[in-house]
Amino acid sequence: MDKIENRTANEQKRMGEEAAIEAPAKAGAREWLGLGVLALPTLLMSMDISVLYLALPHLAADLAPSSTQMLWMVDIYGLAREAFTVGLNTIAATSAVLALLVAASAFSAA
Repeated sequence: MDKIENRTANEQKRMGEEAAIEAPAKAGAREWLGLGVLALPTLLMSMDISVLYLALPHLAADLAPSSTQMLWMVDIYGLAREAFTVGLNTIAATSAVLALLVAASAFSAA
């Protein structure tokens, strides 16, 4: 029993020393700026969905849809947004590959 307690205390001491040695560096201004750039679209999308949920009762009063149709309004909005995002990512990846090929051919021509 003493060996287990001593071993646990020694492991805890060693782990504490390792944790002190391997502490990550604090985030600088560049990291916080990157976080802000990544968080802004997420914030805008969540606000956009919130506006849709707030407008849904008014849409229901004007259009008189069934509950299934109202569900489709919300679901299709998100689906269309995601399809647009995937399409833009495909275009961006294609243009990046094209730019890389142009740069490589310009380098090889020089």
